[in-house]
Amino acid sequence: MVRLQKFLADAGVASRRAAEAIIAESRVAVNGRIVTELGTKVNETTDKVTVDGEPVRVRRKIYVALNKPPGLICTRQDELGRRTVFELLPPDWTNLFPVGRLDRESEGLLFLTNDGDFSLRLTHPRFGVTKKYWAVVAGRLLQRDVSRFTEGVEHEGETLKAERARVVSSNNSHSVVELELAQGKNREVRRLFEVLGHEVEQLRRMQIGPIKLGELPVGKWRALGESEIKSLLRGAQ
Repeated sequence: MVRLQKFLADAGVASRRAAEAIIAESRVAVNGRIVTELGTKVNETTDKVTVDGEPVRVRRKIYVALNKPPGLICTRQDELGRRTVFELLPPDWTNLFPVGRLDRESEGLLFLTNDGDFSLRLTHPRFGVTKKYWAVVAGRLLQRDVSRFTEGVEHEGETLKAERARVVSSNNSHSVVELELAQGKNREVRRLFEVLGHEVEQLRRMQIGPIKLGELPVGKWRALGESEIKSLLRGAQ
């Protein structure tokens, strides 16, 4: 027996948190009865679960690493008709969703999966999985400038904080800064530099947990190996 939200996440319907919202909206039925209680447990082999009247079945779990190019968004469909990262994946992988996001102009390492529990453990702040970024920033920055990030800075009513920040190179026109973050807040890197009055010209995610972008070509994907998946989950305890 498993909790209903975990069953939905494992089936690739949505992440576990999104599945909880779907349940609360009275869109899920178990054996023909609408269920809104999040603690409900179901038998994966005998119970019949539907979402909006459509049957849900647990699917083979897929874990993908993608080198996202700039200019693509991390949703399956876009009402404005913009290109999405799903154009780069096999068309029959309709049940995958991004593990966290990269904004449209950002690039680099992005995981996609149909495993909601995997997604939760890599994105929820309580698990503390770090992400490493390289940012090309307009103007000259010194180490003492970016050291403020590790102390925490205020932006639009939120405290933003980096685990580590170092200036890789700097001149009068631009600086290259490496950062490690664990909070996963929206547009966090760009907002950190806004506090300093500097614009991010290029932003690339280089690493998630122990998994590095490596030599994966831009716009290409690869399946994560079993040992990589285990190492990610070990780091998200």
